[in-house]
Formats: sequence, C-alpha cells, structure tokens
Amino acid sequence: MIAIHARSGSFSDKWIEYCERHRIAYKVVNCYASNIIEEMHPCSGLMWHWKEDDTKALLFARQLTVALEAMGKQVFPGSATIWHYDDKIAQKYLLEALDAPLIPTHLFYDERQAIAWTNTTEFPKVFKLRGGILSENVRIARDKKAAIRFIRKAFGSGYRAKSRVHYLNTRMRRFWREKSLKSFVGIGRGVYRVLFPTAKVASNRSIERNYVYFQDFVPDNDHDIRVVVIGARAFAIKRLVQEGDFRASGSGHIVYDPRQIPEECLKVAFDVTEQLGSQCAAYDFVFGESGPMIVEVSHSFWPAVHRPCPGYWTKELAWVDGTFSFEDFMIEDFVGECTHAREERSA
Repeated sequence: MIAIHARSGSFSDKWIEYCERHRIAYKVVNCYASNIIEEMHPCSGLMWHWKEDDTKALLFARQLTVALEAMGKQVFPGSATIWHYDDKIAQKYLLEALDAPLIPTHLFYDERQAIAWTNTTEFPKVFKLRGGILSENVRIARDKKAAIRFIRKAFGSGYRAKSRVHYLNTRMRRFWREKSLKSFVGIGRGVYRVLFPTAKVASNRSIERNYVYFQDFVPDNDHDIRVVVIGARAFAIKRLVQEGDFRASGSGHIVYDPRQIPEECLKVAFDVTEQLGSQCAAYDFVFGESGPMIVEVSHSFWPAVHRPCPGYWTKELAWVDGTFSFEDFMIEDFVGECTHAREERSA
C-alpha cells in the first residue's frame, strides 16, 4: 500500500485516479499531522506534491522525506530529487560538481570580494536571490554601478524573498495576454495585497542577505527551452521572452511544437537527471556560443502549462506521439520503486 497526501489541483488528483483505475492499494494521509510517521508504518512509500510557496511545507518537507527514507520507505519526490529545490546556490555547487553546462555563475559571501570582482568582469550580469519562481527575484545589472547597488543592499538591509509587487506585475501581464474578467479581478486582488498585506503574508516574507549571486547574461535569446524528465521519458516546451524583458519564465507565451525543441537539450536533461538520481527534473535552457546551458532545475512544474504537450521522447530520443499523463509516469515509476525495494528486502 502507498500513501498519498491529497491536495486539490496538485499531481495527487491524478495519482489517486491511477490507483483506483489500476486497483492499487493506497491511503490518503496528512503530512502536516503530528502522527505522520505512525501513519506511514503500514505503507511502502509516500507521494506528496508540495510547492515552494507552501511556507508550512518548507519548514519540514525535506526533513520528513529523509526520516521516511531512513525507515526504509520510498518517497516521491525523494531526497535526491528535492534537496536542491528552489535553491540556486545549492544548484550552482551541484551542477558544477557534475560538470553540467550551467550558465557561468558568480557567488560571494564577502562584500569587498564582490565589489572587487565588479572591476574585473563584463556587464550586463543577472542578479538573483537563491529562491523564487516565475522570474521572481531576478533582475538585470546592466553596468558596474548597478551591480554595486545590488551588492551593497545584499550585504546591508537585504532583499525580501517574496515580493507582493512581483505578483502584482505577474497578474497585470496575465491580464494583457488574456483580457478576461478573471484576470482583471486578479489585478484588483494584487493591488489590495500590496496596499493591505495580511499579517500571515507579511510574516512569511523573509529577508535574504549576506550573499550575492550573479549569472552571466546570455544575449540574443528570445526564448528558453523547458525540458521535464520523468524516469525514461521527457517532454518539452518553448517559452518566449516577455516583450520588453529578458526573462521567459512566467511570460505565458508557450510553443508546443516538438520540432522546435533542440535534441541537445534532451540529451543534456537525460544525462544530468541520471547523474542526479532524480525521479523528476524540469530544466530551463538558454543558448550560448557553446550550445545549451542550464539556467536552473526543479522537480515541480505547473501541470496546466505542460498538459498540452503533444507527445514525449524516450531516453533513446524516439518521439512518442499523442496525449499522455505525466502524473501516470510518476506513479508508474514509484510503484515500480516500491516493488523493487520490497523484493530486495525479501531476497
């Protein structure tokens, strides 16, 4: 029997459907409950789709995962998949250690060293905080003066990790794309949250300071490529850069034509996923003179954005045409992991 933490609108909806369709024994659990370890005793593993904006899950999700693995339980996503999630600093070290094609990244924990570096490098550079989605916490330093401003603040008052203004801007871009009543109402809600933040929202806005993170700016990219690898399968989309911006993430302009996905991105994604030992990995690529370069990697992605993908590639890069369920891929692999672990214990 497997355990599933159910959350409406998450991957768990399809996981539960899959279990019922294939008559796989499962139980719904609450990972936030104090007795979750006790609840897991009769189960072979846990599937839990938690998000980076769930401030409660961020307090303990990684720790619970490691604890369950120490019990001999399988977990999706497991510790090898999530330990670097939404942490660009961790990903810098990890991808450099694997000699993966990461965009050249510059990380400093000393203000004087960071400022001295501005005298020896070329601009523009891209400033980032260690966490953030949909291009949140990503800004351009077009010259040395701008970079020094970022550095001074990073080692001074610091940066709010979660910006209400960023989410308002995201809602406004959505309205200009969709011109719908729903997106217009979203702007009103965004303005209200900027002017009148709730105590809960205000308390969750941590300060990032005492480090500064820059990546090289890669010019002449009007899009990026998102490749998602789940086991021995990959699907991909092309995301166009927002008008008047340099960022593709969160733009909402998606191309699903598989002919526009470079094969080299698929090869790199499969290779790095295998080295990571990751069950699921979503890579963002841009292109430099030497080929595709990884911007960042995540285990989570927006289901609605990727649902229209017209097919997927196998590990041998053979194209499989037709609709598919990536949630089914996840649970198929996970049930296999649980079965293999059970057979190893009984051998």
